[in-house]
Amino acid sequence: MQSFFDTHKYLIDNLQVPIRRKLMDEIDWNHRLIGIKGTRGIGKTNFLLDFAKSKYGTDKSCLYVNLNNLYFSEHSIISFADQFRKTGGKTLVLDQVYKYPGWSEELKYCYENFKDLQIVFSGSTVMRLREENPHLRDVVHSYKLEGFSFREFLQLKTGKVFDSYSLDEILANHQQIASEIVKTIRPLAFFDDYLEYGYYPFYLDEQHYTENLMKSVNLILEIDISFLRQIELKYLPRLRKLLFSIAQEVPFQPNVSKLSGHIGTSRATVMNYLYYLRQARLVKLLYDGPEDMQKKPLMIYLHNPNLIHCISRGAVDKLNLLKTFFYNQVGAAHELSYSSRGDFQVNDGYDFVVDGFGRKGKVKEDVLIAKDMIEVGDKGVIPLWLFGFLY
Repeated sequence: MQSFFDTHKYLIDNLQVPIRRKLMDEIDWNHRLIGIKGTRGIGKTNFLLDFAKSKYGTDKSCLYVNLNNLYFSEHSIISFADQFRKTGGKTLVLDQVYKYPGWSEELKYCYENFKDLQIVFSGSTVMRLREENPHLRDVVHSYKLEGFSFREFLQLKTGKVFDSYSLDEILANHQQIASEIVKTIRPLAFFDDYLEYGYYPFYLDEQHYTENLMKSVNLILEIDISFLRQIELKYLPRLRKLLFSIAQEVPFQPNVSKLSGHIGTSRATVMNYLYYLRQARLVKLLYDGPEDMQKKPLMIYLHNPNLIHCISRGAVDKLNLLKTFFYNQVGAAHELSYSSRGDFQVNDGYDFVVDGFGRKGKVKEDVLIAKDMIEVGDKGVIPLWLFGFLY
């Protein structure tokens, strides 16, 4: 146990968290079983450590443990948690819990039998905590950690603090909100940088961002999807080929028969692969109406603009980047579907056109325009960058 405390203290003492993530203040930390889901490279480990440091410091009543540790090849979570609580432990923070066999059953046991212990754990977005783990369905409180919003990126770049706004606040008061922000900074001076490298926290590292991101993408394919969805490694090239094919054409209307022929597998397998890529936060699937995994998506996008730069490795279409930015930032907390009157319909109520360079034909009066290269909007024309202030 002491070696785990030593590691915990070292990590806390050397933790550098440049900004406080908004999710930290949205979680109800009074719950006894809390799951934090996020894609690889999004900063889950630092988020967990920041929670431990903020609430406990180096107090031994809290302990961070990575379940990759070989200790857990012969010891159970239950026995470790029991020993920890008996020696004064209050909060056990478990990282990468999905790599431990039978983790959901053991966490349920701990929840039911160790009522003086809180467990906070992290996992991949490929995990479906409630749907696929009936042991936890009624007891776990699950949250999703997103990549940096444009607002958070600006805070990192400038050292200035900016408020976030709800979608309703932006729609009702975007002129006033944008006017106040541009008094402090010029958001468009940072916008292209964000589209290229601002979403994932490891842009703060000194290593090459694109190579780091590509390494992360490959680990998602090789470990998160293949391991959790039990895909044999011999089929991994097909999954890679599908993702690369998507990246060359997004946003596009998928022809499932054509894709299945291209990667050498069945239509059903292509649909499954698309679903797995969506779960892993590598793509976004846009439907004509409510999301339905049994139906073919109408359009496919990459999950965020950074992935376009990373995977495409060629000429990048600017309007594609802008639409992907809008889908990514607004889609973090809102339901988006295809709009026959624009590009996206948000929450079954607002139709949006993402207008980067002008648009052929007249936009209908009640369709909102998320427009690039303007600092302050007017009426139904809203600066595109402002949708990066939703979280």
